[in-house]
Amino acid sequence: MAERKSPQSAQESTASDRAAAAWWHQAVVYQVYPRSFKDTTGSGLGDIAGVTSRIGYLKQLGVDAIWLSPFYPSQLADGGYDVDDYRNVDPKLGTMDDFDKLAKTAHEAGIKIVVDIVPNHSSNLHPWFKAALAAGPGSPERDRYIFRDGRGEHGELPPTDWVSHFGGPAWTRVPDGQWYLHLFTVEQPDWNWKNPDVQADFIKTLRFWLDHGADGFRVDVAHGLCKDLDRDNLDQWSVTPPSLPADGSHPLYDRDDVHQIYREWRKVFNEYDPPAFAVAEAWVNPARQYLYASDDELGQVFNFEFAKKNWVRDDMHQAIEEGLEAARRSGSTATWVMSNHDVPRHASRYALPQVPSTRHHQLAHDWLLRDGTSYHEDREAGTRRARAAILMELALPGSAYLYQGEELGLFEVADIPWNKLEDPTARNSERAAKDKGRDGCRVPLPWVAADGVEGSFGFSPRVKSVGAGVSADQAGQPSEPAHLPQPAWFADFAADRESAQPESMLNLYRRALALRHELMPADTTLTWLDEDRPSDAPDGADGQHGGVIAYRRSNGWASVTNFGAEPVALPAGEVLLTSGELCSDGRLPQDTTVWLRLNQD
Repeated sequence: MAERKSPQSAQESTASDRAAAAWWHQAVVYQVYPRSFKDTTGSGLGDIAGVTSRIGYLKQLGVDAIWLSPFYPSQLADGGYDVDDYRNVDPKLGTMDDFDKLAKTAHEAGIKIVVDIVPNHSSNLHPWFKAALAAGPGSPERDRYIFRDGRGEHGELPPTDWVSHFGGPAWTRVPDGQWYLHLFTVEQPDWNWKNPDVQADFIKTLRFWLDHGADGFRVDVAHGLCKDLDRDNLDQWSVTPPSLPADGSHPLYDRDDVHQIYREWRKVFNEYDPPAFAVAEAWVNPARQYLYASDDELGQVFNFEFAKKNWVRDDMHQAIEEGLEAARRSGSTATWVMSNHDVPRHASRYALPQVPSTRHHQLAHDWLLRDGTSYHEDREAGTRRARAAILMELALPGSAYLYQGEELGLFEVADIPWNKLEDPTARNSERAAKDKGRDGCRVPLPWVAADGVEGSFGFSPRVKSVGAGVSADQAGQPSEPAHLPQPAWFADFAADRESAQPESMLNLYRRALALRHELMPADTTLTWLDEDRPSDAPDGADGQHGGVIAYRRSNGWASVTNFGAEPVALPAGEVLLTSGELCSDGRLPQDTTVWLRLNQD
């Protein structure tokens, strides 16, 4: 159980004590998608024990924390983000004892635990939603969710014409004639955060996981909790807008009211020693990101502008500047992320044509829609750019969030058969909005190259054993196939094979993270170097402008990335690490990053 501070000690803690406790300010956090990480029982699904079994791997990698995507009881309508019970482990993934063992093992290895919490919606199998359906209109039970009467003579039309994130109507009618709101799948009814029962129950959930050893939370759809449905122009607003206004005026997202919720959560976080923290998934206007990351709210917010960008110098530079400015305004630290469970893997994004689009990652989604056949995926270029990108990212001030498999250089699996897909986007989207979904980045990891002919690249054992998802009468039977099919090319990216290759992506990550621990200064200042400059020449990726991103930290640690075709001279200093070979004359070639210790003036 976590140690609580007394109110007196919390008041007496000094600013330096609080700073020392904020381990997450410049941490490296590794996202684990448990169902695709490691299966220990042969069920075909990764499990909590599988994460525990790879703590040694993660310690050797050099991460400071692991963020666990949802592992709660769930019907898996949306990969576990449809939660039946917020204070338990899905039996298909293990038990609470398994979670406690994971927390203990991780902490013994010096690794923190971040739990994914889903406050915008539950599942339709949650006891409170079942109670809401049974209780009827106007009941206290129904008030915990967002129910409305329909339009039309007999209420036969939904309250609005909104289309959900995954396609299809955002309202579903129940037998008594009312409609409930679900911004995502029909199995994910939205909570009513004006209801005090909802507020109190989530406080209870926060304390539950903190008492079981969690050190913090990732907050799903953090910007979506508070909604303003009492206006006449709702159909003028979209559930999936390309961008959000800078004044908090959207009826569904980034409402000012949401910050009062997080101020209450902060009071709970501060009851623990050290205080807990949270990072917000908030796809909001960059001008409002900082609000979620203040000291009296969650602490951090994801800088998705960095993840949205193509491999273009000016775009990346803008994302860095915006991330640093958001951190300055919040008084917190920046976050940097290139991939997660919701977006195509960046090695593939950087391997595809780097052309502007009206929506981020549009070309990658179009490529996936056609099973990876519509555009050339230049994997050599994608790998080179991914190697350069991780060094550019890891030297930045703030926290870096890595997604499982990126340390192996995995590409998106674009050709999963449509009848094998699990993401509801593929089933529900249609016509111009048709999308294959996110399963290509969620394929189970390859651990053992030699196990790929008839096995699962070491993801699952060959035979079942009693445990998560496997009963006693199933023990000894052949294991189930991995829940998403793995391609044959995974053999070249298996962890055991890469571990034995000195210049592999895995070993680059290990070297970079080890150096980062040595070099990271306590302060978060960044100074742009003279070498940092744009270019008017169309000599970057696919005719985009080239140029250089070059900066230094306060201790002389510098990072220089060349986006242009012409090699560039480096500032004077000791070369510490490169993402690729330098030119024979010591200059930095295109799509390459170097870390240096600058000479003192």
